[in-house]
Amino acid sequence: MQLVCTYILLFFIYSFLGWCMEVLLILISQKKFVNRGFLIGPYCPIYGTGALIMTIFLQKYLDDPVTLFILILLSCSVLEYCTSYFLEKRYHTRWWDYKKYRFNINGRICLETMIPFSILGMLIMYKFNPFFLSLIEKIPSTLLIVLAVLIVLILLVDNIISSKIILDIQKINANVQKKMLIKKDDTERITKLVKDKILESQKLLNKRIVHAFPHLEMLMRKQKSLKRTRKKDRKGN
Repeated sequence: MQLVCTYILLFFIYSFLGWCMEVLLILISQKKFVNRGFLIGPYCPIYGTGALIMTIFLQKYLDDPVTLFILILLSCSVLEYCTSYFLEKRYHTRWWDYKKYRFNINGRICLETMIPFSILGMLIMYKFNPFFLSLIEKIPSTLLIVLAVLIVLILLVDNIISSKIILDIQKINANVQKKMLIKKDDTERITKLVKDKILESQKLLNKRIVHAFPHLEMLMRKQKSLKRTRKKDRKGN
């Protein structure tokens, strides 16, 4: 039980740190705060999952840095690819796309991002894990169990709410397509209209999903431009 609770707490720590890193990168590149990730709370579970996989399965390779680096690269690549595939099949939405990068596989993973992730994984194994595990060991057993239970409950509720939000967005998408007679190759226009409907709604959490991913943010800006063009056309007529 103690070991399971330790892993849960470690998972949460790295999920939070991964969220912080994503938010910081967006803050530097776009000069604004964006709550990154699929979930509402300040955590990105893919980072926690990756760190946990490395901690549990790759600990025995600490004496062989080269092998460890290669295994981290492979495990992170498989994790990101499977996560991208699952989210797309489950919610019919591509959450990230690396097709513009060289050495990518179906736009789900690419070498340009996996190398930095692998270096980060080495830091986790040699630096961060010893530090965090030493801190967790100092937590009393009862408190550790309480924290682990709270984390599981928070993540469970967040997943339920976030899934509901995505289903709401899918309903908006379906309603827009039903109301319009649009050709099969007019997907881009449909997407713009869907984003417009979401942003016009009063559901703040729906809007957060739109703003959380760069390609959705880009479509939102295009939609605003399209609306301005329509207004000019109407005035001209």
